[in-house]
Amino acid sequence: MQLGPDDAAAAVERHPCPQCDVPAGSACRTRAGKTAAKYHTARFILVPSLRDDLTVPVPADRAPGKKWTQGPEVAPAAPEPSGAPIRIGYARCSTATQELQSQLDALAAAKCTRVFSEKISTRIRVRPEFEAALALAREIKTAAPDQPVILTVHEMKRLARNAAELMTLSATLQSTGIQLELLSGPLIGIYDPHGMGSMLFAVLAVAAQLDRDYIRDKTLEGQQAAAARGNHGGRPKVIDEDDVLFARALRDKGTPMPDIVKKLTIKTGKNAGDHPSVASLYRALAEEVTS
Repeated sequence: MQLGPDDAAAAVERHPCPQCDVPAGSACRTRAGKTAAKYHTARFILVPSLRDDLTVPVPADRAPGKKWTQGPEVAPAAPEPSGAPIRIGYARCSTATQELQSQLDALAAAKCTRVFSEKISTRIRVRPEFEAALALAREIKTAAPDQPVILTVHEMKRLARNAAELMTLSATLQSTGIQLELLSGPLIGIYDPHGMGSMLFAVLAVAAQLDRDYIRDKTLEGQQAAAARGNHGGRPKVIDEDDVLFARALRDKGTPMPDIVKKLTIKTGKNAGDHPSVASLYRALAEEVTS
């Protein structure tokens, strides 16, 4: 049922505000003691029909921005049933070139009340939009402890960079009673932070760390195998072995280095066709001596 502005304000004011502590019958107030321009989120989510609204403005006759005054006494509303869960969505990709829309579409299909998204590298510790999503979920649970709140993500890797961060997130969700929903991957579903669902985070943390260790070990093995075949990686040499032998022969005949490099040509890379520098020639000749 859609409520008009006046009806919405009346429905909200039947509840005391758990954020600014105003009693039932009064508009919310700011820290400066003025009437707030809109009701605090922690208050209007107590009304099931308003939980999907992102904001509920205070009517003009409550004098928003003016000195706050006590409203008429109103009997507090009886506790209402918790109703359907509130889903808070979070989407993330690492770089500006990566695609984010598929995650947003999946979260919209999951009927998330609010979606937070950002393009930010996993190497950055502080993710503002992720912190905002958690803060909103905690705010809702504080205002309505019996209301199911679900943090919804497209896949597990959007949540944390490593096992330590995943365990920290697990502790946060468990302490606040926030559920976790995964929309893709092998563990699709909703996981309650209590009971058997709490085991998910511990198992995933161990699995994530094992996966990273496996990738690191395989990378090192590949590098060692390539080195054994004589491929040490890195950029190709500017001066190959044949050119080094030719340059050494010219140097032994007394040809100046600047004249030698004019007789050499780079065969690979972005500078192919150019002459190498004198410094590169000196390095190549020095490496031949030490090898």
